[in-house]
Amino acid sequence: MESRNYLGIYLSKGTATVVCLDSRSANESVVGCFSVSVEGQEETNLHALANLIAQGCAERGLTFSEIAVALDCAMFMQHNVRSKFSDPKRIAATVRFDTEEALATDISDVAIAFKVTSSDDSGSGLTVFTAQRKILSDVLGALQSNNIDPVVIEPDVSCLSRFICQKVSLPEGSHPLFVMLSGRRGYLIITPISAGTEKASIVRTFLVGPTQQRSELVAREVVVTTALIEGAEPINCLKVFDSSSSVDCQQLSERLGIETSFVDMAGSAAADPQTVAGCANQVDFAIAYGAALTGLEKTPGINFRNDFMPYQGKRLRLQKTLRFAAISVAVFLLAVGLYFQTQLFKVNRDRSRLHTKLAKDYAAVMLGDKLPDKTSPAKKLANELRHIRDVKSGLSSITGEESISSKLTLVLGAFNNCAAATNLEIDSISISEKSISVDGSTSSRTNTLKLFEAVSKGGLEILQQRLSTSGARDDFTITVMPKKQVRAGL
Repeated sequence: MESRNYLGIYLSKGTATVVCLDSRSANESVVGCFSVSVEGQEETNLHALANLIAQGCAERGLTFSEIAVALDCAMFMQHNVRSKFSDPKRIAATVRFDTEEALATDISDVAIAFKVTSSDDSGSGLTVFTAQRKILSDVLGALQSNNIDPVVIEPDVSCLSRFICQKVSLPEGSHPLFVMLSGRRGYLIITPISAGTEKASIVRTFLVGPTQQRSELVAREVVVTTALIEGAEPINCLKVFDSSSSVDCQQLSERLGIETSFVDMAGSAAADPQTVAGCANQVDFAIAYGAALTGLEKTPGINFRNDFMPYQGKRLRLQKTLRFAAISVAVFLLAVGLYFQTQLFKVNRDRSRLHTKLAKDYAAVMLGDKLPDKTSPAKKLANELRHIRDVKSGLSSITGEESISSKLTLVLGAFNNCAAATNLEIDSISISEKSISVDGSTSSRTNTLKLFEAVSKGGLEILQQRLSTSGARDDFTITVMPKKQVRAGL
């Protein structure tokens, strides 16, 4: 069964923090986490760091189905860009042009990822992240050489914001500003007030020097951040985490006039302190944890791979699976076809053998003359006698021509008897061996009926008739044949 664990990697130039989450548990329990570093070693490139990541996962037996990488803020830049569109598809199609115009520089060698922070009728406000394509190519090359192919590569601030939004619980009505200080980086994050809203978090990053007073640094950055926020809800509390534990919350609260308190990153993730102890610090742990949460989100996030070397792992696995399934089905159908063809060949062979064996025995029964005609000789003689009588009476003749002549004689005789009285006019006469069709007209419908009566008295039977009136004439079409006469037997 495929593992449903998700691996998150927070990657910088010299260190990496890895968190593996089990998605089947209710709160995405941490399966394992650790940090590796190449600082002070002979090889300090990304390939050496990727080797340490792969070794760490193998030593701890971590299995996972998807991988997400969070890039350190030193590997990308953040910009505020204005788009003229509100539709996400149109924004995605024009964001490169808008970014190039805002930066006033060529961005052909830059990969872009963005997040819509605000939108109205006049357009949208975007937070755009840019990273050099060479950096992304080196990162992907180093990871893929160790069989680690990330689905998502996104900024560390996006992953940290995701962790805070999903894991850090806050009192109702609070609108905090989160300040996260690691060994070298500082992060300022303002999350949306209501959970599940589509509004994006406001994020800023800054460098932290080893000798700087962290309380003074935090106070200055908080003032700058709140001054940059326009039209947003006022900040009513400050949540701080410092990996060196040198920030004085009481002093910050008095200086800024904002309630200030510490936040427990490991406690928010419900992780065992002994497990988190393997990481460099809790801020790096939270960033890697937020990267692993990417696999549980249904909506797409900020992904550099959408613009540079799009992820093809799922597609390749699907193609490989479909190819294997197609070959398996083809082999199965071929085997089934061969089986039934063999069975059919056996049946036909047995049938042919049986036919050859029994052909001689059944030949006498199956072959022979046709059955005699069922017509009796007496019936044939009666038909011939009837034909002779018809010929003698003039109703039939031996040849077809004599039969037609006799029929025509009867018709003309009947017409001559009433032609003068009915003012008869004949248009055409059609003659066949069985009947005669006549087209003509009389001076009235009464005369036409007289004509029909004369035809009937002349020994003819009217089979069909059609009458119509045209002007002063009454048109008719009739089909006649001689009446059958019953004669006494010989």
